[in-house]
Amino acid sequence: MPSHDRHRPFPVTVPRPDRVRTLDGIAFGWIDAALHRAGWLQALSPTAVATYTFLCLGADREGVSFYRRSRIGTELGLDDHEVACALARLIALDLVAYCPFRDGAADGFHQVLSLPLQGPPPLLPAEIVQPCERLSQRAQAER
Repeated sequence: MPSHDRHRPFPVTVPRPDRVRTLDGIAFGWIDAALHRAGWLQALSPTAVATYTFLCLGADREGVSFYRRSRIGTELGLDDHEVACALARLIALDLVAYCPFRDGAADGFHQVLSLPLQGPPPLLPAEIVQPCERLSQRAQAER
């Protein structure tokens, strides 16, 4: 049965109305739709998007996730270098904040932040935006 939404100029058919998602009885994790609408996805590599998604889904109500980098890598099929690069990119874009578990620790608390008001940075060529990930790809190719 088509549903009508005042924001859409056309009726929408829900293919599986028996499987509409709800928040009842599940963990808190969520992803801000403005990540897509404001153009943030274009500033992120697929690895950074996967890492951001994992952090969002593993976060508590304050947006804090305490998964270690090794666990993030295991869950996403990434090596430590790829996770480190993705986290560095998310932190550099002010999408995620980081606080180590203790001084000098490589692991710590990652907080998914509200999206910056100024929006994503102007798009730059991938060679400039994601040098860390290009190095990772080169290292994998040499293996």
